Amino acid sequence: MTKSELIARLAERNPHLYQRDVERIVTTIFDEIAGALARGDRVELRGFGAFSVKTRLPRQGRNPRTGETVSVEGKAIPFFKTGKQLREKLNIDGKD
Repeated sequence: MTKSELIARLAERNPHLYQRDVERIVTTIFDEIAGALARGDRVELRGFGAFSVKTRLPRQGRNPRTGETVSVEGKAIPFFKTGKQLREKLNIDGKD
């Protein structure tokens, strides 16, 4: 599902809201999650999951084409861990 599909589905389920307002709400939520992660905070949505940031240390890698050793810089990676309710829903729905 893309962001625009999510907005369309939410607008469809909430006819009392304008689509532009739903778009603003979804964008604000995503921006707040991204901002919190950028500050190094953890974002937990109970029953859905938790977003956090993991740090990858600098390391030596290899260019697969030439086999040459290259230096890979350290970086921050967003990480998502599913919540228990989401895992259960996926496993129940997957059996139907």
